[in-house]
Amino acid sequence: MIIPTPTTGDHTLTLAPRKQEPAARLEPPPQAMDDLIPGLPEDLARECLVRLRFDQLPTARCVSHAWKAELESPFHHRLRRPRPLLALAQAHPPLAASGPARKYAAVATGHHSYRLVLHDPAAGTWMPLPPLPGGGGGLPLFCRLAAVGEGGGPAATKLVVVGGWDTETWAPTAAVHVYDFLTGAWRRGADMPPPRRSFFACAAAGGRVFVAGGHDGEKNALRCAAAYDDNADAWAALPDMARERDEARGVAAVVRDAGDGERFVAIGGYTTEAQGRFVGSAEAFDTAAWTWGPVRERVIEDGACPRTCCAAAGVAGSGTTTMYMLDGGRVMARDGAAGEGEGGGAWRELARVPEDVREAAAEVVAIGDGRVAVVVGSACHGGEQAVYVLSHGGAAGPSWTRNAAPPEFAGHVQAACCVHI
Repeated sequence: MIIPTPTTGDHTLTLAPRKQEPAARLEPPPQAMDDLIPGLPEDLARECLVRLRFDQLPTARCVSHAWKAELESPFHHRLRRPRPLLALAQAHPPLAASGPARKYAAVATGHHSYRLVLHDPAAGTWMPLPPLPGGGGGLPLFCRLAAVGEGGGPAATKLVVVGGWDTETWAPTAAVHVYDFLTGAWRRGADMPPPRRSFFACAAAGGRVFVAGGHDGEKNALRCAAAYDDNADAWAALPDMARERDEARGVAAVVRDAGDGERFVAIGGYTTEAQGRFVGSAEAFDTAAWTWGPVRERVIEDGACPRTCCAAAGVAGSGTTTMYMLDGGRVMARDGAAGEGEGGGAWRELARVPEDVREAAAEVVAIGDGRVAVVVGSACHGGEQAVYVLSHGGAAGPSWTRNAAPPEFAGHVQAACCVHI
């Protein structure tokens, strides 16, 4: 569903910002006639349900009406301790084994197929999610991923796949697919509003999924932006950015001077005329005021590709966002976000990346609490698929943990995001 306005152009929509509802006291759902677990007090029964793994939730919802109401309640979500997982758009194993020379041939013949995989960095486990409904060639190429939670909370209940290229025609698609971790099922969301865009910035902030920039079918860089509300299944327009931003990177940032509100930040990119000459500026969108802040110059170095930029909550207790990126074999970080004060602090080196990471990094994902993951290699690029997690902020200093992928999860990773389930 699209909400149009007569005062805007073909692809620009408007929507007032969400009202800031007064904080409500979370109460457990009304008690059913039957006990949640016969013979156990309600508080102990709830403690048992809180300990269910996320992949057990779809089955648990079917046990009884009481369990369904409990597991879907905001009270239950608040009790659960979010666990960070990496959602990866990863090539199927046949592509991983096809070799570099056959990589693009596989695309042309319809065998270039991507799927969604969840990786738990703490447990070192990997598991695929169900395929998109309708079969076909798997995930759209160059799609974007974002995780959203109920009411904009930190724990995600849904994973949103946005845009990309059709795997058969290579044409940009406006398709949106939403995976619900509670039901274990996909649904088709409302399409992105026109124009059809490729290589756009995307991130979840304030309970919505934001897209901005990219380029249209004529390779014109875009300034327009929009936000998707999965609860309403509706898109709404943002005011245009101040600058065109093709191949910009989208991140979400908590801003202390805005009452700990979230902002969507579009970093870098380039204009139609520049074609590949990246700028280092950024623009931050205030999700509460529904407006873009001023352009912040030199958030990253001019000429630097923002592909490895990411952001998450900083070290526990810091109350701010930490931004990360790779630069010359180093993991760099800065406290604060573009749009906070004068754009946050200066970049600093956290750690040198391991040797086999420097030439093969595919994606960088901020996990939060002083951790950032680097996804590296794939069999199709001649390397071993692995995830390296950098932990910093502790007394022992920065340290790396390596999780090698089993052969069935050795495909190239084209997109990633962190999902706190």
